[in-house]
Amino acid sequence: MRSLMRQAFQISCCCLIKIALQTFNLFYRLNYYYIAYRSAARRLFSASHTTVDLKEVKKFQLLAHKWWDEQGEYAPLHSMNDIRVPFVRDTLLNLSSDHQLGSPLSGIKILDVGCGGGLLSEPLGRLGASVTGIDPLEDNIRTAEQHKSFDPDLDKRIQYKSCSLEEIAEESTETFDVIVASEVVEHVADLETFISCCYQVLKPEGSLFITTLSKTQLSYVLGIVVAEKIMGIVPDGTHNWEKFITPEELERLLESNGFLVKAVNGMLYNPFSGSWSWIESTSINYALHAMKSKAQEQSSSREPPSEAEEEQHPARANTSTTV
Repeated sequence: MRSLMRQAFQISCCCLIKIALQTFNLFYRLNYYYIAYRSAARRLFSASHTTVDLKEVKKFQLLAHKWWDEQGEYAPLHSMNDIRVPFVRDTLLNLSSDHQLGSPLSGIKILDVGCGGGLLSEPLGRLGASVTGIDPLEDNIRTAEQHKSFDPDLDKRIQYKSCSLEEIAEESTETFDVIVASEVVEHVADLETFISCCYQVLKPEGSLFITTLSKTQLSYVLGIVVAEKIMGIVPDGTHNWEKFITPEELERLLESNGFLVKAVNGMLYNPFSGSWSWIESTSINYALHAMKSKAQEQSSSREPPSEAEEEQHPARANTSTTV
């Protein structure tokens, strides 16, 4: 009986998705240029140059005490650790042969931007990394501090700060080996300022890891219509489709700010099993790894790499990676 009910539910969801796709196609065509104009105008006339969007902060304030409820609103982020933590770990291990058994990330300084309640900071700390988690919402930091206090080892390896990325950039430059910004860039106020700050605080050849949602019709239907309004996987209003960005757009923005994109891998969330997996398509969710270039000066018109550089930095992977 349960099997029949589940099949009926899945069929209903497929029908709803098909109808939503057809309806959204017209909306997408009419709204595309309007959205592009608004985004360009906002960047042109914004003088704040801040990464913090106060409207986004308010969204998460009411949920600050629910970060560690594995069955609650943040359940998808808990299960995302099953693929994003190995993605970070294995990528870093492949870049260096100098690591300790049991603490493979020992000696690596990681900045977790938009750390929330510490869902990603803690597993990275358990791998031996020295983690600094930052979040503009003080309630999130209090939750993160309280949870890490239960583990004395984590209490030594992780520190949390209630601040913005640009504040970190003002304090010091070239401080961190790694920056992780997981499910964050779709919530920032000024993405170019965000990436510029990442460049400033990373050491030369440091790594930047980003997970986010692509800006496609499918991501609107599945990420907002289905996930928020139909199934309630995440609270309604969590995402703003205008702030989604395709891998191609993000790559151009990163490379114009001194980064080399090394890997882009598609991700898929299964709401029935509550699990994530790697897929070839990047039309919904994706994970990206980029490295800060050796050059100390940022330039949007860098010379093409030499043959030796191409051999040293092979082309990035555009298909899924098993980690």
